[in-house]
Amino acid sequence: MGTLEVIFATIVDEFSDLNDIENATRVTTRLVLAAILGGILGFEREQQGKAAGIRTHMLVCLGAALFVVAADQSVFGDDAMSRVTQGVIQGIGFLCAGTIIKGESLSNVRGLTTAAGLWFTAAIGVAVGMGNEATALVSTFLALVVLHVLPLMIRKKDSDAP
Repeated sequence: MGTLEVIFATIVDEFSDLNDIENATRVTTRLVLAAILGGILGFEREQQGKAAGIRTHMLVCLGAALFVVAADQSVFGDDAMSRVTQGVIQGIGFLCAGTIIKGESLSNVRGLTTAAGLWFTAAIGVAVGMGNEATALVSTFLALVVLHVLPLMIRKKDSDAP
């Protein structure tokens, strides 16, 4: 076998993680769905004028899903998936901590909802990556209720108060 054939065979082997149409479809579906669900939450946050908007939420959800999908494709066992999930949770916690701004008093803390939203978006990504798409859809809907509908209800209640 010549040098070019070895190089070509090596390159083909490097891209063999999506070696059949079923696996390629599964991985693509999970990653696209994670990007869409993260985008939905990010769009809501962006409409509210928050710094962590559509791109941030899409990347968080997509990244969490990719970590899980990549670990699922490996030959490691369930304990490895547990460690990957723990790593995602820790990593997103670090990112979320950067969104929280504390003022001079305890009552002047901003960014907690953004941090919680990013954390929840990562959880949705993990769910999608594990193949729990229906759970991720329901969770996204519930997050939209908490982030968008609940504040409207609270404002209406406050405006109705005497």
